[in-house]
Amino acid sequence: MRRKPERDPQGGRITVLGAPGWRSVLLCAGLVLAGAGVGWLVGLLADWVLTLPWVPMQGPVRLVGSVPVAVLSAVGAVAGLALGLVVQHEQLVIRLSDECVELTRKGREQTFPRDAVAAVFRDGKQLVLLGHAGGELTRQECDLDAGRVAAAFTGHGYGWVDADPHRAEFRRWVPDTPGLPEGANALLTARQKTLEKNGSSDDDVRELREELARLGVVVRDEKRRQYWRTVREAGPAAG
Repeated sequence: MRRKPERDPQGGRITVLGAPGWRSVLLCAGLVLAGAGVGWLVGLLADWVLTLPWVPMQGPVRLVGSVPVAVLSAVGAVAGLALGLVVQHEQLVIRLSDECVELTRKGREQTFPRDAVAAVFRDGKQLVLLGHAGGELTRQECDLDAGRVAAAFTGHGYGWVDADPHRAEFRRWVPDTPGLPEGANALLTARQKTLEKNGSSDDDVRELREELARLGVVVRDEKRRQYWRTVREAGPAAG
């Protein structure tokens, strides 16, 4: 979602991408209606299932059937609203000015001065900001329209590129890979286990990426495989 450009206190133009708008309202409304419909349907199915003597676990089904359909619909609507709010919370919001980039996702806000950003690009569904030393300032999941994002960054004078200029430098990581800084193999091993673990939090993956960035190692993922490269000097990164 792209909102009407704002103005910062110094009079500069601000572009906001991904902020809640009419599409988000429609999404939440749709999920609320879908949840209410599912709750209503569950109530009807429970009543019907109880007429079948051969159906197992009739106790739980009878319990569901004892709840008024209106209550089940209300519960479904609340669940749909909660899902919509979670989707909004996890969506990346980009706030751009000629002076800085502000990124907010899952309640975590990051700000990068204009002169710290050397290039910006999309890597699949991820938005990446590169520093002048070649390290990644941040790597964030981004489901926003790629054309709108590119136009917003170029409109504010940032160096948008179509692909990672360092992509050819990445090498696939395997345990005990030589040439890595001390401690990097241990971090990559822990990160690989996190990537392969079902239900693992992407916060853990991000924190390990940041630890690797402090050692001067940039890492990107492809189908749960890790690829790495080193930079001229270590620096912070997030993703």
